[in-house]
Amino acid sequence: MSDTLIRHLGAIFVEGLHIDAPPPDTDLFESGTLDSLQLVELLLQIERRFGVQIAVENIDLENLRTLRRISDLVAAQQSPDPKVTELRAWRGRGLR
Repeated sequence: MSDTLIRHLGAIFVEGLHIDAPPPDTDLFESGTLDSLQLVELLLQIERRFGVQIAVENIDLENLRTLRRISDLVAAQQSPDPKVTELRAWRGRGLR
């Protein structure tokens, strides 16, 4: 499922942000792919496309650094199982 989400996120970059989709593990901030305004637009596009709402208090920039991490965040938001959501949140923080 992660690969499918990554492809959909890549489409958001192309269609919504009008920039080339980066590889899944490219750091979006260090590479200069995203600036703060584009990040806000990306979050808005994610909410629209995937029907998830990421609360401001739950935003951790570490979870938004790469397409792979963003796909994990979106998958966690879509999961009806709170254990899956909690596990993915821990993984997003680098804990296993």
